[in-house]
This record gives sequence, C-alpha cells and structure tokens, in this order.
Amino acid sequence: MKTATLGPGQRAEALARMAERELDILVVGGGVVGAGTALDAVTRGLATGIVEARDWASGTSSRSSKLIHGGLRYLEMLDFALVREALKERGLLLGRIAPHLVKPVPFLYPLQHRGWERLYAGSGVALYDTMALSSGHARGLPHHRHLTRRHALRVAPCLRKDALVGALQYYDAQMDDARYVATLVRTAASYGALAANRTRVTEFLREGERVVGVKVLDLEGDEAYEVRAKQVVNATGVWTDDTQGMIAERGQFHVTASKGVHLVVPKDRIQSSTGLILRTEKSVLFVIPWGRHWIVGTTDTPWDLDKAHPAASSADIDYVLEHVNSVLAVPLTRDDVQGVYAGLRPLLAGESDATSQLSREHTVAHPVPGLVVVAGGKYTTYRVMAKDAVDAAVHGLDQRVAACCTEQVQLTGAEGYHALWNSRARIAARTGLHHTRVEHLLNRYGSMTEEILELIDADPSLGEPLPAADDYLKAEIVYACSHEQARHLEDVLTRRTRISIETFDRGTRSARECAELMAGVLGWDQQQIGREVEHYEKRVEAERESQLQPDDQTADAARLGAPDTVPL
Repeated sequence: MKTATLGPGQRAEALARMAERELDILVVGGGVVGAGTALDAVTRGLATGIVEARDWASGTSSRSSKLIHGGLRYLEMLDFALVREALKERGLLLGRIAPHLVKPVPFLYPLQHRGWERLYAGSGVALYDTMALSSGHARGLPHHRHLTRRHALRVAPCLRKDALVGALQYYDAQMDDARYVATLVRTAASYGALAANRTRVTEFLREGERVVGVKVLDLEGDEAYEVRAKQVVNATGVWTDDTQGMIAERGQFHVTASKGVHLVVPKDRIQSSTGLILRTEKSVLFVIPWGRHWIVGTTDTPWDLDKAHPAASSADIDYVLEHVNSVLAVPLTRDDVQGVYAGLRPLLAGESDATSQLSREHTVAHPVPGLVVVAGGKYTTYRVMAKDAVDAAVHGLDQRVAACCTEQVQLTGAEGYHALWNSRARIAARTGLHHTRVEHLLNRYGSMTEEILELIDADPSLGEPLPAADDYLKAEIVYACSHEQARHLEDVLTRRTRISIETFDRGTRSARECAELMAGVLGWDQQQIGREVEHYEKRVEAERESQLQPDDQTADAARLGAPDTVPL
C-alpha cells in the first residue's frame, strides 16, 4: 500500500472527485471520531469522503489531556463496561495500531489518609489492572505498585511531605491528540478516502425526507460543490446540535459542552519522574509529562459560548494553580505558565445537571433516512464509535459490506516503527542528526521519518532546528504542508507542532520563519506571508487578553477580538 501524500494538489483533487460521483459514505467532521469513521468505512471497501470546516482536529480533538486511558474515575461511578472497553482500546493502540504515537506514562496518586484510603484506592487500581489483563491487550504496561511516603518522595521530590502518607503508582498511556488525528486522516486517504479540510458544509441535500448529500464551500477557493452520498455521517462533536439544525432535526439526544482548561509549564518547575493524579472537589487533576514540559489540568465546567474558540479565564488558571499547588513543595506561579489551552468535551445531555457527571458513553442515531449521527464518547474509544457509526450507515446501503477490520489496521508510520527505533543510533550516524532528534522524529512520524529525512537530503538547511522553537526541525514545517494538509500558519504552530503552547512567546517569534517555509509549498507571496503572521499574532494577543479576564463571558468576548479566518 502506498502512503498518501496530503498536499495542496491532493486536496484540490479530492474535492473535485467528491463532486464528480456519488460516494457510499460522506463523513462531516474532522475530529478523531470523524477521521476514525472515514478509516473504518474505507477499509470496508466503501467509497468514502471526509470534509472538515476548519483544520483536522481543530476542535476538541487537539485540546484534550492527551491521554489514552481507561478512565479510572469511571470505576468509582461503577461504569465497568465503559472502563473495560476503553482499556481494550488502550491496549490495541499501544501494541498494534499506533505504537509510534501512543506511549506508556506512569502516574502517582498521593494518599492523604492512613488505612482505609490505601485499601479503597488500591482496590480500584488493582481492578483497573485486572480488567486490562482480562481484555487480552495489557502487554507493555507495568502493574501498579504501592509506595511508602519515603519512596513516593524519591519518585516525586516535588511533593510536600505533609501532602501524603503514601502513594499508589499505576500506568496509562498518552499521545499527541492532533498528530494522531492527522495520521488517521492520512491513513484513510492511503486506503482511498477523499479528504478535504477548510471545507464547510452549508446545506444538506434532500430528496423528500432522505438526505442524499451536502453542499460544501471550499473556504480556500470560495468555490461551492455538491457532494452526493448514499449515507452521510454527522461526526461534528460539540457542533452536533448545530449541524442537525440544518435539517431541522435534533434527534433523540442533545449534546452539551464542558470546558476543560490545561496549563503547560517547563519540566524543571516540577521535580518528578512520574506524572501525578490528584483529586479535586469536582473531578481529578492530572500533571502529565510532555517532553520538556508538564501539562497540568483539567477543569470541568459548563460552556455555552463560542464553540470554535473556548476561552480560558483568569479564574480557570487560578483554579488549576490552586489545586496543583496544594501538593507542591515549590508552588507554581503565573510566570511559570508557558502555554494555556481550552477544549470542549461533547457530552450527552440528560444524565445529570452537572457536566462532570454526564455520560461519556456514545450514541449513534439514524434521525432521518440517509443520515447517521454519532456523538458523545471519549478519545480513547474513538475506534468503537467509528465502527458503530459505520455499522448504522451500512444498514442504509443496498449492498453487502464487510465487517469492521480496524482492530488490525495499523496507522501510517506504525509498520516498521520498532525496527527503526532499534536502529535509531545508526540513523543518527547516517544523517548527522543528534540521536534525540531522531527519537523525536520517530515518535511523531514513525516509519514516515524517512520522508522527513528525504526533505533534508534535498535541502540540508531543513535539518536545522527553528531558532525560537528548537524542539522542531525546519523540515517538519515544510512536511506539514506538503504531506499533512496544513493550510495556514495556525495549523502548523498549534496542531502539526505544539509551538503555540510550548514556548513563552506562544509561537510569535517563530511565526514569520515558519510562514516563509510554508510559502514555498502553498504558493504564498510576501503579502500572504504578512497576512498569515498578522492573523496569528492577533490570535495570540486575543488569547492572552482572554486569560486576564475574570469569567467566561468576558474571556469569550476578548478571545473573539481576533478574526476567525485569514484573508486570502
């Protein structure tokens, strides 16, 4: 199988081909569930297309806690089926589907009460590990262990001595959520799916009651297309109700949004060799290792304002700092925060008034002929959601369709990853790159690292790091546009890389150099380079301003001060 390249030419071709013939399945929404649905459909032999109004993973799927986990707290809610399902998926992603992108991560749970808490929490973690083993997909993750306070403080010296009497340590997994979605889309395209981002659905096409396709607007070329399909799958997450409103049909369920805010701080501000998980009065707080940084979060509060750009307020940031500082020997301050991001969880309404108690289980519905809606769920179980959505769509197709096979389908870059990882010293010697650079590339691109190295062979200057964001090579910026369908500077700085949250300047010092690297692939002139940089700088300015505001309403108003799209 030849790996698809998603450059500007391939995007234009995909749009043209979608307009030429009727598809079997058209997926609306380019988050993890939509991308997973496109991969599921195309690997069953169905003619498949996927469109996204903004960029791949530009909503919820780039703003998560970046964890692949069973959901330990759902055990306490007695939601055993959800935990068992998620643990099976965690094992599949780690061991088979995406070992280059999904990695084990340890967490320490400080115990604050003697006796009963160790028994209570220890029983829960033991059950968690047992359920993972019973799924048959627990290889690669160590078993949990009980630690004394002295041992816990050796593992996590950052903790205050009076903040714990002992601890438990267990393992889950993590990934770069936006990179994962981009890889899903590219994998689907490699099997024949047609994929186009920056393509907004403006109307559903109807024949009587039946949905027979959509009208889309190419936001890059301002050209409208009709895309016809036997079945349309609405996988738009927190926008589900808005999308359903286009056909005046909400369906049997309602999707509500819960805001989660995360802070990114430098690695040296928290002295620990393990992640942390802390209880709060509403939910849990994670301190998650993230390269040369930590991700600290999250909040869980209702959000009914702008869905495209959820804003973190000053109160959100104070909440996270207050809770993490309750256990840290050296408290974090606002000055330690390099990046802030806010995302929205799509939750199914009707379970409870409190969003932290709403169901994370998903629902699939067929509200009108020709249209399937999938909503709810959690990142870890995206593959199950995709399977259920395609199963529902298949009922509306007048043909025999193969069963789901995505348990066996490796994502682009997974094949050969382990062999390349074992050869990383040789790759470093051959290319002249430092071995940590090679490891960085392998853990982002897997076997597709060879394509990055080919760019560097053709232009050795691309092997240099970005001066203001030296975790990334210049070649990665070019590759994002030539192979991963990045269309704008924001796509590269916030999703194909994480420069926007991993630098104190939020990517503004790298903006012009990145735009100039992108220009060669995307055909930008100096005026367009200037517009891209200006747009990105205004976005950062608006985000910084929103994070100084006292509440959601004022933060939202400040964030909306920046324009939504780049003028062409």
